[in-house]
Formats: sequence, C-alpha cells, structure tokens
Amino acid sequence: MKQALVTGATKGIGLAIAKMLLEEGYFVRVTYAHDEEAAMVCKNELMKITGNFELIKANQGDKSDMNELVCYLRTLGHLDCMVCNAGMTLRKGFSEFVDEEWENVMQVNVNAPVFMIRDLFDCISPGGRIVFIGSAMGIYPHGTSLAYGVTKAAIHALAKNLVKFFEGTGTTVNAVAPGFVETEWQKNKPLEIRNNILRKTAVKRFATVEEVADAVKFCIRNPFVNGSVIEVNGGYCFK
Repeated sequence: MKQALVTGATKGIGLAIAKMLLEEGYFVRVTYAHDEEAAMVCKNELMKITGNFELIKANQGDKSDMNELVCYLRTLGHLDCMVCNAGMTLRKGFSEFVDEEWENVMQVNVNAPVFMIRDLFDCISPGGRIVFIGSAMGIYPHGTSLAYGVTKAAIHALAKNLVKFFEGTGTTVNAVAPGFVETEWQKNKPLEIRNNILRKTAVKRFATVEEVADAVKFCIRNPFVNGSVIEVNGGYCFK
C-alpha cells in the first residue's frame, strides 16, 4: 500500500486532504502539534472512511519532535506522498514582533518541511508526490501578517527549486496556494471583515476545504504537473 504523510491535518484543509488520500487508497499518517481534542475528532472522521491511518503528535516548532518523526518515518522504508500543510501565523505589525516570534514562524512554516524532506530524501519513492500548502498571501502583499506571507512565498519558491533535486526520479513537487477558505479561523472573523473579503472575490464566497483538497488531488494524479504554484482563490483581487 502506498504511504502518505500529511502534516497539521487534524482539522480544516489538512483533514480534508487526509480524507482524500484515504479515498485514493493511501495509508495516511497525520501529524498534529498539541490539540488532543481535534486529534480525537479527526480520528473519528477518518474511521468513517477506513482504518488505514495513524495519528502522530509532532510539533514542527520543536526540532526534537521533528527528528523523532523523521526517524520513525525512515523505519517505514518508503514514502510515496508528502503534503506539507502544517503552518502558523503571526498577526503583528512590522515593528511589533520580536526575533523569537519571527524565527518560530520560519521554523514551523519553512525550516521544518525543508529539513524533513532533506532527511527523508532517499526514502521518497520514485514517482512520488510532494505538495506544499502555500497561500495567496505568499503571492500578494498583505498588511496583517508579514511573517506568514514571507514564509508562504518561500514555500512557493521551495516547490519550484526542489524540482531540480528530484529531476529524473519521476517525483513531482508542487504548491497549492489557497485564498480565503471556510475554516474555523475564517468563520470566527467579524462579519464586516468577511463581507469585505467577499466583495473582493469574484465568486462571492469562501472556498470549501474540499475544493483545496481537490487541487492537491490534481497535483497527485497528474505526473506532468511539476514546479507549479496552483492558486485556488475564487478570483480574489487585492483591490
């Protein structure tokens, strides 16, 4: 059975991707940082599809956690699909954050997946699939979360650059860049802010998590899509 890893996947976009991969026939390993309640909900949701999954507690902000995760994954012998979804944001002005806060966002969003792929390079099966979950904020400037936007831009560049290192293996590397998605975070935003987003979005709604998972599925199924950043934003314009 093909083996897949989805980081930060106990809810929202990650959970939708994990469900999709189970339906595609993968054995899916799902990581989470600390939310045990979300992990239990995730377990129940995935069990409705199949039992071919494993939940692993691994905080990408903790280097020792990530080292343990890599050591465990190496014992599996091979990995056919990696979806790097875990991330964090920092909603502070440019002059307000301290070094440690910036470095933590960089560790979770960029360093952890880079080091994980590096250390699992020889375990990734020929013809494998690597998909990063980027963001529209990594493409268009946004004033509320500089660290998030910069790290997501780095993820998009990482997807393009890693193509050269996997050349000749059949493994593809892509990024999916969602706009505003109907997740728990977005649902809790004030109505005024939500309406402002809708006014800037051509289809006049937020994406569903399943629509983002479908974009990931496209990257996984199509072996000629490689080094791409696929926007899933409903025609959003920063006007």
